[in-house]
Amino acid sequence: MYARILAGDADYDGRFFTGVLTTGIYCLPSCKARKPKPENVRFFPTCEAARNAGLRPCRRCHPDDFARGADPVLESIETLVAELRSAPDRFPDVRAVVRRSGFGSTRVFELFRQHYHTAPAGLLLRARLDAVKRGLLSGDEPLVRLAGDAGFESLSVLHEHFRDHNGMTPAAYRGLRDAREFEIALPEDYPWMHFRRTLGRDPHSLTERVAGDTYTAVIAGGGAPFLMTLHIRAPSVRVEAAPGAAVRAHAAAVGLLGLDQEPDAFARLCRRLGLGRLVAGRAGLRLSQTPSVFDGLMWAIIGQQIHFKFACLLKRRLVELAGSRMAKDLYAPPSPEAVARLKPEELLALQFSRRKAEYLIGAARLAAEGAIDLAVLPAASATRVERALLGIRGLGPWSVNYLMMRSLGFPDCVPLGDTGVASGLKTLFRLEERPDIDATRRLMAVFSPYRSLATAHLWQINQPEPESHSPQ
Repeated sequence: MYARILAGDADYDGRFFTGVLTTGIYCLPSCKARKPKPENVRFFPTCEAARNAGLRPCRRCHPDDFARGADPVLESIETLVAELRSAPDRFPDVRAVVRRSGFGSTRVFELFRQHYHTAPAGLLLRARLDAVKRGLLSGDEPLVRLAGDAGFESLSVLHEHFRDHNGMTPAAYRGLRDAREFEIALPEDYPWMHFRRTLGRDPHSLTERVAGDTYTAVIAGGGAPFLMTLHIRAPSVRVEAAPGAAVRAHAAAVGLLGLDQEPDAFARLCRRLGLGRLVAGRAGLRLSQTPSVFDGLMWAIIGQQIHFKFACLLKRRLVELAGSRMAKDLYAPPSPEAVARLKPEELLALQFSRRKAEYLIGAARLAAEGAIDLAVLPAASATRVERALLGIRGLGPWSVNYLMMRSLGFPDCVPLGDTGVASGLKTLFRLEERPDIDATRRLMAVFSPYRSLATAHLWQINQPEPESHSPQ
């Protein structure tokens, strides 16, 4: 139990409570306070037992709230974020966010990092951009009015951030309402080679395909499935989509390209840490996002504890069984309803283990019946998402963190237990053996709040460099 305290292991929160005799306080195992000396620690099965011993609850980790399923601090931050997203113009700067929170500045930054994996300024900027995007699509209001209503101080500031996050101008985004194709501009240092290799990691995929510098995929989620094609032509990508699907295609392409991430900030952090070799030659690397949360959920279950190529084979077999055929011999990924209708025996015949088959079908039924609403997860706090996903049978810390960073875009996740991450850390830090889960957690802590990008680089560090030609 003391080892769990030193590791800050949230998986043990509620299993026991830690009393510190010198301070008279009891905490959760994951509490961020300074670690006590072992001779000063006592362990308790419940909060009541700790109080009966004369201890009082920690004001930092709130063990009593956790024990009864309440989390008032999280709820207050979630309320603040909801206000910020609905009316970003009411918050002219981060100081206004801090004042509204009722907490001190340091505590607000800590809580935003913990629960949303971002700083208040980052969340405020995204709220303003989202407000402008909604206005561009819903009417013909002048851009200067939309910018002011969202809280931007000038049109030039809006244009700069809008292009960085969306790969196009606001006017071009408004044109998506009637578009069938459009261009997305990319940074000069965009890692074309790694992006292309990521897209084609399963050359036999039935839902996506890479041919030269052209990528074609069936996009599911948020409506009827549709075919999307990316033509990589430096320094941009031309996107083709079905009529009426351009807005969804833009969102899918931006996620695949990872435009809403901060590789420059992560590269600077690595260099300050003296670990510039982690990003050498690929400083602009992004983590490609899967367009469908349910597709990411299926892969997180299928890919657990088996060889990558065999996982790809199982995924293809599931797609053939429960997906729907589209144009160009591609399939739409299976819907939750389609997988929920399957019987375990159908998957056993495809070489799925019984446990994996039961996990897949069980998770699909939860989604199909609305017991877990996958559509709301991208906007929820990371804390709520993690708790909801851990409640799904078959999802553990590795699969939950994998899903959070690959399908939901959270930037500070670590898929603990991932062999690629452990092997990358062994190489990066020149260790004699691969680190275990506790050592991985400690080593990855230095990369916060960019641990998802650190994971992406660690996956690459032992891989050969992809072919070096740039798309023309």
